[in-house]
Amino acid sequence: MGDRITVPRLRQMKAKGDKIVCLTAYDAGFGALADAAGIDLILVGDSLGNVLLGYSTTIPVTMEQMLHHTAATRAGVSRALLVADLPFGSYQVSVPQGVESAVALMKAGADAVKLEGDYPDTVRAITAAGIPVMGHLGFTPQSVHAFGGHRVQGKGDQAAVILEQARRLQAAGAFGMVLELMPSDLAKQITSELEIVTIGIGGGVDCDGQVQVLHDVLGLGSARFKHAKRYDEIGERVKEALGAYAKEVRGGEFPGPENSF
Repeated sequence: MGDRITVPRLRQMKAKGDKIVCLTAYDAGFGALADAAGIDLILVGDSLGNVLLGYSTTIPVTMEQMLHHTAATRAGVSRALLVADLPFGSYQVSVPQGVESAVALMKAGADAVKLEGDYPDTVRAITAAGIPVMGHLGFTPQSVHAFGGHRVQGKGDQAAVILEQARRLQAAGAFGMVLELMPSDLAKQITSELEIVTIGIGGGVDCDGQVQVLHDVLGLGSARFKHAKRYDEIGERVKEALGAYAKEVRGGEFPGPENSF
């Protein structure tokens, strides 16, 4: 699959017009599969709160949980750039808190960290500590209550606000940013104006790359989203396989002689 992906490599990909492929992963097994599939950027997202822990939002996710899953995913990833989310409450209190949290994620195995919202001072301080930082604008899940739900951001006059936020994050040293649930023309404008990498999720095809949640891509959950595409229905196939296993156990067919000692 080629050389290990680094921040400078991502910048080169943008300059050449090569699309960047990003996917979430939360453990060594899926991290290894994503790495072997040639995914460029693997995000240990706080979306683990939704897809692994059953939370309705990402807000309850703790630093301890992010550290645990970052270390686990690191064990399976050798080529892709591994980016870990700073969870809610780990950087909003103060700039030093943000730096401390970012350092902890790097020690757990991350290659870079991601934070949501307009926090240029925190981005600047984390970057000064030698840690690559991704921003995240548009719909930011940690602010779901302020938005009144999962709503597209950046319509009308709000577009200029988000564009200015993107400029501030670039000036603060961010190497890239996720653009989530925003009009595609706004994401295109940000992508063309900024020198840093943009990764879309519900931001249209003109971003430098795309990110999807692992469980949405594989069909491991029942929820369906407009910004996502299901490339398989692994959840249904898992249920069928487990049902077959249960049937054989109850019928005395498993274990057979070939499974016994």
